[in-house]
Amino acid sequence: MGRGKFKGKPTGHRHFSTPEELRAGTSARPLTFKKEEAEVEEEEEESEEEVEEEPEKRKGTQGLIEIENPNLAKQKNVKAKDVDMGRTTELSRREREEIEKQKAHERYMKLQEQGKTEQARKDLERLALIRQQRAEAAKKREEEKTAREQKKTEARK
Repeated sequence: MGRGKFKGKPTGHRHFSTPEELRAGTSARPLTFKKEEAEVEEEEEESEEEVEEEPEKRKGTQGLIEIENPNLAKQKNVKAKDVDMGRTTELSRREREEIEKQKAHERYMKLQEQGKTEQARKDLERLALIRQQRAEAAKKREEEKTAREQKKTEARK
């Protein structure tokens, strides 16, 4: 027989305490919860008083092997009012390479415009050759045009 879309898990259902149970203290929440909460508060007060930090207990084999993994270090959260706006951030390797690449391209383009690169020289030589060919072709067309006009005028006479 189908149970519908959601199937129950073998671990059972969640139980939520009602406000009345909470007030009466008969909720299913463990009794040690308040004690643990009080201990955490006391530890926070003690840690504020003490300047020295005790070495953390390490889980598993972490205590046996010293590892310099920056990802294992706890991240320190910095509040917005404590951030130093004057300090510049370091660029990553990729960002540095990208900036260097852009600068190199800009330098190359400047040299290209000035005609100092090998490619620019080849382009200018090719351009000069094309201009010369066009000038010769224009001169030839002009001569043919004048020759046709002369023939026409001679034919009319």
